[in-house]
Amino acid sequence: MPDDSNDLPFGLYERLLTASLKARLLQFDRSRSLVSTAGVDPAEAPSTLARHIESLVARTLKSLPAEDRVAAQAELINQLLQLLSAAHPTSTDPGDLVALPPEQLLSIQPITGFPTTDRELVAPLVPLSASDLLVNARGEPALAHALAREIPSADSIDLLCAFVRWHGLRLLEKQLKEHCENGRRLRVITTVFTGSTERKALDWLTSLGAEVKVSYDTQSTRLHAKAWMFRRETGYSTAYIGSSNLSKAALVDGVEWNVRLSQVGSPDLLEKFDATFNTYWESPEYESYETERDKARFDRAVAPEREGASDDPIFFFDLEPWPHQREMLEKLAVERERHGRRKNLVVAATGTGKTIVAALDYRRLRDQRGQRGHQQGQCGELSLLFVAHRQEILRQSLGAFRQVLRAGDFGELYVDGHRPDEWRHVFASVQSLAQLDLAQVDPKAFDMVIVDEFHHAAAPTYRRLLEHLQPEILLGLTATPERTDAGDILHYFDGHIAVELRLWDALERGLLCPFQYFGLHDNTDLSAVTWSRKGYDASELANLYTADDARVRLVLEQVRQKHRDVRGMRALGFCVSIAHAEFMARRFTEAGLPALAVSAETESEDRKAALDALRAGKVRALFAVDLFNEGVDLPEVDTILFLRPTESALVFLQQLGRGLRRYREKDCVTVLDFIGKAHRSFRFDLRYRAVTGATRTEVERQIQLGFPFLPAGSSMQLDRVATEIVLENLKTAIPSRRPAMVRELKALAEARSGQGGPPITLARFLEESGLDLPDIYRGGCWSGLKRDAGLAVPLPGPEEGKLGDSVARLLHVDDPLR
Repeated sequence: MPDDSNDLPFGLYERLLTASLKARLLQFDRSRSLVSTAGVDPAEAPSTLARHIESLVARTLKSLPAEDRVAAQAELINQLLQLLSAAHPTSTDPGDLVALPPEQLLSIQPITGFPTTDRELVAPLVPLSASDLLVNARGEPALAHALAREIPSADSIDLLCAFVRWHGLRLLEKQLKEHCENGRRLRVITTVFTGSTERKALDWLTSLGAEVKVSYDTQSTRLHAKAWMFRRETGYSTAYIGSSNLSKAALVDGVEWNVRLSQVGSPDLLEKFDATFNTYWESPEYESYETERDKARFDRAVAPEREGASDDPIFFFDLEPWPHQREMLEKLAVERERHGRRKNLVVAATGTGKTIVAALDYRRLRDQRGQRGHQQGQCGELSLLFVAHRQEILRQSLGAFRQVLRAGDFGELYVDGHRPDEWRHVFASVQSLAQLDLAQVDPKAFDMVIVDEFHHAAAPTYRRLLEHLQPEILLGLTATPERTDAGDILHYFDGHIAVELRLWDALERGLLCPFQYFGLHDNTDLSAVTWSRKGYDASELANLYTADDARVRLVLEQVRQKHRDVRGMRALGFCVSIAHAEFMARRFTEAGLPALAVSAETESEDRKAALDALRAGKVRALFAVDLFNEGVDLPEVDTILFLRPTESALVFLQQLGRGLRRYREKDCVTVLDFIGKAHRSFRFDLRYRAVTGATRTEVERQIQLGFPFLPAGSSMQLDRVATEIVLENLKTAIPSRRPAMVRELKALAEARSGQGGPPITLARFLEESGLDLPDIYRGGCWSGLKRDAGLAVPLPGPEEGKLGDSVARLLHVDDPLR
């Protein structure tokens, strides 16, 4: 330690270097102390330097003689102001000088009886300019008392509170009533989560004229904030942010901590409060509450929470779609009615209810057709073909439509031996439809065609069907429109996505369960495993993973460490082969964690039995091969095990999505990704970019920082060795093949567009992708790459032609702008 270690202990600092501090640092023994310094950020310089001056000025003012100290302090401040004015005349004004003797303005009040603003101005317990921490401790004022003293002087009040209860509201009844009666604004945002908010409290607030908004989402724990904003036009607004809901226990005698902030001391924080509150206020998730109109709905929403959660969440959709689903339906209506687009693609993360939206959309279109038909004396029926590729998806979708339409006999299955009789509302597998002779099928036989998991539409079986049918309405549903083979599916929709709700946004809005991802080194070396355009050789991977028990012992150890209760775990493990899945199931069962292996070759009844066993807790894990990537509802799953390397962002998101559906007994999803030393062509960045929405360069930075920008409640961690493997891979595995370059450019362009940035440039693409200029022009060119990625490319002019010739000569590539 340095000699002056008491003053400068080892650790982190953000301390401005003064002459004396710099001299002391130069005396440090460099063999024992590593000192790190950096220039002051120009954006932070004003506040950094001002803090230094503030501390020195405060110290000097305190040291002045006690006699006439206040007057002497004011005179010294005026001298400083005059010095600043001399140095930069436009930065200060003579009017900034402190009036002598020093005084403070405390209030300006209208004459009694003068207009409607007549009110008693009560000073808060904490000075307007000060911050404080209220802990409801003995000898300190309770939060309720502090709030009661804030209300009278506020011009408007905003309250963000998960629970609002009458007994808590009653403690502030007099002050809030006077606030509203004087025509001042009161806005309240709350929820019905857990059924704790009481309608009596909301009814009383609205009777005063308060504006109240409510989230009716009974499954999400998203809003836990408890915060007040007391706005004052004088510039002395204050805010309380902490743990207290609007209940008696929280406001009076609960063990609650709340920070009081002032606009004077923390203007940036109050601005952020204001902006965030207004964002919530405008969000469709929070709906205006009016007593007579909404009391029945409110009571229905809180009743299940107070009596125990319902096991039939879909029934609720039939009554009230979630706010995000109403947004999706409204966007579809706008696309059709305003823009005339009858073919639309819905891109929404797994677990956000795409099938329910499709059912509600069908019901609306059917009802509209029925109304028109009734007016014209015609039949208003709307025929339907719903297409998917697995029986489980079709059965779940048919059930959803029946619930939404309140018709238990709606629809017929065309899958696994089931054949329709009426052919009016058909839920068919693409495999069954492939057996049909389309020449015998009227292209306009179905008014509406819905294709689930539309990212499969580039496959021949789908193309054959879609190119034949000519429905009035085409609706595509997918969570992942980007195929790994770069197949174009957007041309079915004129290159347009009608509705988009990606994984990141769904997590941000609390629509999905948060996840905790752990990237764990598994001591395997995959660098020598045979690699082809399709990735690793599956048989070699399986042999490697089943050769001994070392890896499975590590998996079991990590599962026990990371899961809070493995005896209550419901896990899905994704394996490379049937042999690998069976191996894992045996070893887990032998370790006391009952498990089963399932694959596409498993009989449908056996698959169903395995799923039922997992749901019921009779088995703790299912190990799957090419199964459960999509379309199967497993909200009970709380653990995802990635037991094989997955390069495809599409597959990674699909498998991750199996655990992201919300479930009342699940706080978060535990994701264990077992990482070995990869082949040099394997790309880790694709999965992390898919989850974070970041570019390659940003992903590298996020890994180094520990993924700090994930949605609330979610986290990603890589252990030390896994971090080294992934970062090394990011530096070496570049997209050298043309299709990979196209995907890279398309992903980067979409990311910049979503951030409102300018169009992607060649220089920026080279920086982000890790490619060199010859890579772009070897077998192609920059303009051609942009065209392949679907980006606008102007026709080359004379100057661009000259530039192309120069590039060609430089790189020894013919015709670079062809």
